[in-house]
Amino acid sequence: MEFNQIAALVVLVVVVGVLIHGKVRSDVAALTAAAALLLMGVIRPVEVQGAFASPAVIALACLFVIAYAIELSGLLGLLIRQATALCARLGAAGLWLVIVLCGGASAFLNNTPIVVLAAPVVRDVATSLNLSPKRFLIPLSYITIMGGACTLIGTSTNLLVNDMARNAGQPVFSLFEITPVGLIIAAVGGLYLFLVGGRLLAGRADAEATLYGPHEQTGDGLLGDAELFAVDRPFDLRRASISLVVFAGVIIAAALGIAPIAASAFAGAVILILLRVISPDEAYAGLRPEVLLLIAGMVVVGLSIEVTGLAASGTGLLIDVIRPFGPLVALAILYGVTLFATEFLSNAAVAVLITPVAVALADSLGVDPRPFLVAVMMAASAAFATPFGYQTNVLVFEVGKYKYMDFVRVGVPLNLVTWIAGVIAIPIFFPF
Repeated sequence: MEFNQIAALVVLVVVVGVLIHGKVRSDVAALTAAAALLLMGVIRPVEVQGAFASPAVIALACLFVIAYAIELSGLLGLLIRQATALCARLGAAGLWLVIVLCGGASAFLNNTPIVVLAAPVVRDVATSLNLSPKRFLIPLSYITIMGGACTLIGTSTNLLVNDMARNAGQPVFSLFEITPVGLIIAAVGGLYLFLVGGRLLAGRADAEATLYGPHEQTGDGLLGDAELFAVDRPFDLRRASISLVVFAGVIIAAALGIAPIAASAFAGAVILILLRVISPDEAYAGLRPEVLLLIAGMVVVGLSIEVTGLAASGTGLLIDVIRPFGPLVALAILYGVTLFATEFLSNAAVAVLITPVAVALADSLGVDPRPFLVAVMMAASAAFATPFGYQTNVLVFEVGKYKYMDFVRVGVPLNLVTWIAGVIAIPIFFPF
């Protein structure tokens, strides 16, 4: 092995170990790894610059600003309160309806503020109906995660995989191209949660437990107190109306191919500032730099694995094992590996590491890479088996005062059923 390959491999192993250990902030770990690769000459400055200015990072930053404008207008909180008030009289069915609506909203908005605002409401309504809140809070997190995977902009993972595929010479995905697969996976997962998962949680709940109490600082350094993420705001009709119109314009422009999502989102964010719907200071506050820098840093790490030839070597070994079984088995194995990895690493890290493998694997089998890329998108967001695999899991873990094994008990079967659903659905809409 050459020096650059050894250096890239050592940095990769160290950053993965740090992320799994969870004592250092994820963004700090990723940026430190990027700096080390740059100092050792494994990555050139122009490549680092490209990672920080990638369309995925630009699109995500601008979408964060637009979503924050909607949140500040009070529209998101109003919708959640109204939906809950309307459905509370339906009992448990009403709560499930609210959860499904939150999942639908997550296809277009960041799911963290949605869960932050919805979780206390779901908890209080369930308690008032003499139902265990634990039956509904984990499903709220899981369904918003699955909802986010239904569109290209629903989660940073999808934007990142799309951006890396573009860099590898693959055609980009349209806004709703992955929606049929995402909806099938979400429907199967939601049905499992409604029929089985919720009942498992209700059976484990302590009927006398109170859900109020001090928040705990948990997670991998990036995740923590739920109150830091969102605050329910008073409703402002002007700000809400303009924010909603601009957001709809961004979606329509991207969906119709009028402009790339990065360009339309950038224009939308600037328009909101010019119309004084959101101030420049508020826009900066809504950027969530810890997420953007984590993604940029991990893109640099992933690029080092690719440019040094490590990705090609590792994929070659994998291909030798998988090739005799054909593309469908290869798809199932790739989905499973991604699914397992995302329980321990951030979804951005998993997307960066596995996307090049997906493209190379498809090329070696002589088939279209798109089904493999969709598998990475779906599986990289499927962090169901631990409370710390996804931000919304941490939030409901605190609000619901769950035990760690509650996530394992419900999340592992959910991983399995969505894995099967994904492997069946993906080739239907994205043939090999």
